[in-house]
Amino acid sequence: MNKLIFLFSLFSALLIARENPFFPSSGEMDIPTSNKISKLDPLKRVTLTLPSTARTIESVTVTYKNLDGSISKVTEDLENSVDWHLPIFVSQNYGGVGSEPKSTKKSSKYIKIAGLKFIKLYKNKKTLKIETKDKLIRNFLLTKPQRIVCDFQRDISIRSYEKIISAKGIVTKVKLGNHKGYYRVVIELDGYYRYKLKKSEGTYTFYLQ
Repeated sequence: MNKLIFLFSLFSALLIARENPFFPSSGEMDIPTSNKISKLDPLKRVTLTLPSTARTIESVTVTYKNLDGSISKVTEDLENSVDWHLPIFVSQNYGGVGSEPKSTKKSSKYIKIAGLKFIKLYKNKKTLKIETKDKLIRNFLLTKPQRIVCDFQRDISIRSYEKIISAKGIVTKVKLGNHKGYYRVVIELDGYYRYKLKKSEGTYTFYLQ
């Protein structure tokens, strides 16, 4: 009988010491446990590619899983211009704090991509230049595929001209066709662009955006 009373008193004392033994006390974390241990590869680098319509990157959102299994998100506002030709990398900084890639010099040299005796086409990154003494009558954009169309005034009889430039460059193909009183230059592009045209004597410069 005395043993029974002692055990009952001991159990009561334990309950008083902790209000509810089936839930964590203040300051403890309730972390679900499992016999299954999942081991994931550490994040190295993930490459993201933007469509050709992208011009600015507004924000970056990372969705992650917490220690307790809940899902959260963190967003960083950026508002920066972006070149969709270049990939975006998501990575952990293995190079150390403050490490930066080596700077590269911007080239200002134009490369000739096509031309005949009376007209020549050049490019430099997202800038196109046409050199000719002929007057530009009109210029406009067409889609599917995206292309710049330029009509130049000249009475000439020539065969149709076509040149494939590059499957990976901004300009993929250049075509030239003869019409009554003018000839047409078609510059096919690798994606969606707008452009600004600057005219000077003998030169037409297209700035792609």
